[in-house]
Amino acid sequence: MKFDLKINKKNYSVDVEDGTPLLWVLRDELELVGTKFGCGIGECGACTVHIDGKAERSCQQMVELVEGKEITTIEGLSENGDHPIQEAWETIDVPQCGYCQSGQMMTASALLMKNPSPSNQEIRMAMNGNICRCASYNRIEKAVALAAEKIK
Repeated sequence: MKFDLKINKKNYSVDVEDGTPLLWVLRDELELVGTKFGCGIGECGACTVHIDGKAERSCQQMVELVEGKEITTIEGLSENGDHPIQEAWETIDVPQCGYCQSGQMMTASALLMKNPSPSNQEIRMAMNGNICRCASYNRIEKAVALAAEKIK
């Protein structure tokens, strides 16, 4: 079936089966590979994207359910890597292996869109459920707080 999607402010038409997860459309059909496959069951957060501004697990979003919605991937967060979250990640030197980082940044940026001045507790609560194999959680929290300061 054909589905019309708006991803990173661009229109795409994809021909995939009903029930295809958005993650596979992004990676396999559109070659937007910044969104990572982690667990496939929505538990790790590596595949997080924004759907209508909300952080969602793309492995759990079927293509037919996101048609007509505004989808943003890590590639669409900023054209030049200059989003406050991306800059904070670099300043704090968050990643070790880096595998989870696009999902972490997408979750953090959705938080800051909704709450530009989160407390440390609010940051922890929002980021809960995004698994980092390298346990960079303290640096992630510091980077989110730094990004919030940059946004002010």
